[in-house]
Amino acid sequence: VTAELMESLRRVFVDSVSDSFYPVPQEAIGVGSAFEGWSPREWDGVYRVLVPLNPPPGHAFHLELNSAGQMAARTFSVRVELACTCKREQLGEKLLCFLHHSQEELWRKQKRSLLETLCTGSYLDVEKTSHWFCQLVRCSWLHVPQSYSWHLVFQPCSRSCQFQLSRGKKSVMVEILFGVRQGDSDIFVVSQPTEAQKGSCSGFVSSQAAEAKSMASTAWAESYAVAEAKFFRHIARQLPCESVHLKCLQVFTSVLSGTGFSSSTWKTVVMHALTIVPLSRWSRREFARRLWDIMAYLHCCLQWKRLEHFVLGSERLPAEISLPPAAQRLEPLNLFEHLARDPAAHREAMQAYGQLQFR
Repeated sequence: VTAELMESLRRVFVDSVSDSFYPVPQEAIGVGSAFEGWSPREWDGVYRVLVPLNPPPGHAFHLELNSAGQMAARTFSVRVELACTCKREQLGEKLLCFLHHSQEELWRKQKRSLLETLCTGSYLDVEKTSHWFCQLVRCSWLHVPQSYSWHLVFQPCSRSCQFQLSRGKKSVMVEILFGVRQGDSDIFVVSQPTEAQKGSCSGFVSSQAAEAKSMASTAWAESYAVAEAKFFRHIARQLPCESVHLKCLQVFTSVLSGTGFSSSTWKTVVMHALTIVPLSRWSRREFARRLWDIMAYLHCCLQWKRLEHFVLGSERLPAEISLPPAAQRLEPLNLFEHLARDPAAHREAMQAYGQLQFR
């Protein structure tokens, strides 16, 4: 339902923004556990899609890293620059160059630039973009076939577009995130932290490290959700017909929830296990063995106080998943670094592992 709706909306979006200088929405990408084929017990029931935004004519996007900080929680600002369109004007396009025409002529003959509508200063504003995008969906709704059979109600959110679709007793919650692609890669900066980023990689963190800081309206969170979803599709094409890798993930995130290990920790561990254990061994008859393999891998990570980020700096990433050049040069990021710094947190994690093993 979500995928079909987004494709219908995209067709309408193309016409809606064609005569303006607003960002250009691209084809939506399903992200998160629901689209990857598994969902933890604490899943909020929201189907999330990411809509990449391209700059309109006469504009360019440039990503600026806000702080070096924790690599897995980096934020960027999207600087908007005006670009020369004189050549396009010479080819007969009805497009005045923002750089080489007078302000008076631009004001009389052309609509406002993106800098004047959705930016704060020179930077694309998440909250202004969110408001514009919700208005775009609202205006497009009556032009899509789904409007004849579904009822749409918007939900308040300042950094994404959320709504509920209902038809009789059936309802679907949808959240549209929007973002900017880093070059030609599968890494994006997005309007709101994605599903895995909303919870820390492990529950065993100090209260100081766990404090959530409100994001500025011009801050966009770096997201690896598209790369991870692409990895699961890559694996699915090579696994046996009745593979159990997603069942393993569901066991650890649902049946064994409440043991202190977050769903993003289990997801990372399972993704690593899929690159270590031969794919031919993930058949249903080897389900129990694969559960113990995953447990053993987690145990080693806890003992060494090191769990490497699966995307950043990983040497096991399939070649079809594209990373920005800067990310390819990074050292593998340790998601258990806090356990090495905090002996008390490490002891708590080892005790939780013992309880998990017993269960």
